[in-house]
Amino acid sequence: MTDQHPGPDIEAAAPKLSPGKQLLLDLGPLILYFVAFKFAPGDEVDRLLAATGAFLAAMMAAMVVGYRATGKVTTLQIISIILVGVSAAITWFTRDGDFIKMKPTFFYLLAAGILFFGLATKRNLLKALLGAAYPGVTPEGWSKLSRNWAIFFAFLACLNEVVWRNSSTSFWLGFKIWGFLPLTFLFAASQMPMLLKNGLDLGQKDDKPA
Repeated sequence: MTDQHPGPDIEAAAPKLSPGKQLLLDLGPLILYFVAFKFAPGDEVDRLLAATGAFLAAMMAAMVVGYRATGKVTTLQIISIILVGVSAAITWFTRDGDFIKMKPTFFYLLAAGILFFGLATKRNLLKALLGAAYPGVTPEGWSKLSRNWAIFFAFLACLNEVVWRNSSTSFWLGFKIWGFLPLTFLFAASQMPMLLKNGLDLGQKDDKPA
């Protein structure tokens, strides 16, 4: 899951998009964001606003495509679009592009807070989103996964603050593609051994001959 497209990494959607289509929905809005900023006219704030407008339109289009394919729209997708719109509106009124750059920080802190709240109140909120994607996982496994994702989201929030405050806007935009996405995919993959130790059923038994 990323702040740009909270997709199948944090939802249980059936039927699912093909890996190629899902990757396009993940990367398409980000690439459009980067290209629009690079070629839009005006000063940096104007270019950020133009890029954010293109990005918001692409996110909404990706959400519609995903909904038509899977029949689902996640709460985090809606929250992400709202945060993009709000940060763009504040930037338009204040002429301060920092609000757009802080949007991922707010998103990741919100996601971390939701998961930490679930752990504190003994509510497995992540299982409600991912249950069908990880069949057989024990309650202990879900608790560990929720804790790990919450910590990772908090880390991404801190990382976004470090990057945008200490680099150019162009570098920050590029890092959203070549930094945050690979880190998220690698982290998701790193959780598989723990999930397998805690009951994850990959359906391998069904493939064995009787």
